[in-house]
Amino acid sequence: MSAEEILNQLAKEVSACTKCALHESRKKSVPGDGPANAEIMFIGEGPGFHENEQGHPFVGASGKFLDQLLAQAGVTRADVFIANVVKCRPPGNRDPLPDELAVCDAYLEAQINAINPSIIVTLGRFSMNKFFPGAKISTVHGQMQRIGERFVIPMFHPAAALHQSALKPSILGDFAKLPDQLNEARTALGKPAIAVKRKIEEVPDERPKQLNLF
Repeated sequence: MSAEEILNQLAKEVSACTKCALHESRKKSVPGDGPANAEIMFIGEGPGFHENEQGHPFVGASGKFLDQLLAQAGVTRADVFIANVVKCRPPGNRDPLPDELAVCDAYLEAQINAINPSIIVTLGRFSMNKFFPGAKISTVHGQMQRIGERFVIPMFHPAAALHQSALKPSILGDFAKLPDQLNEARTALGKPAIAVKRKIEEVPDERPKQLNLF
C-alpha cells in the first residue's frame, strides 16, 4: 500500500474506533489532514469543539493562529500534515487520559511511519511527552533534536500563546526558526536544502472571548 492508502485506511479505522471511552461522546473523529509525503508533521493534543464538529484538526481560534505562524515561516497547511495524540475530543476539553493516549498512539505511530517526515513539531506538553518524557516545555521549546531517523522540535501549543500573551514572543521565535531547522534536518538526512521565502507580517494580538484548549 502507498502512504496515501495507508493514511486513508487509518482514517477509516479511527472513524469507527471504540477502543476507549472518547468514542462515546464524539461527533466526528479527527484523524489528521495533510499530504502523505509531508516533510513536516505537526502533532497537537486533541480535538476541540470545532474539530469535533468538522472532523479536521486546528479549525478553531488556535488553528487560525497556527495558519498565521505557518505563513510567517513560509509554509502552508498544504505543505504539512497535522494530527493529534488523541483522535476524538476529550469531554469538556479535559486532558487526555493515559489509556486514551495509549490507544491512539498506535494510530499516530502508523501515521508517522507512513508519512516518514523529516521533522515532527510537537504542539503542547502531551505530544512533547511522547518524544521527551519528563521534559519541561518551557526549557526545551524550539530546540530540535534527532530521534532515530527524524528530528523533533517541541513547541508551545498555539492556544497557550493566545491564553498567555507573555508566551507569544517565544512561539513566534520558534516558528521563525522552522525553515532553517528544516534545511538543517534535510542536510543531516542527505536531502538537498532549499530556499524558503518567509512571509513577514505582524500576527494580530487578539484574544478571543472564549477559546478551546485544544
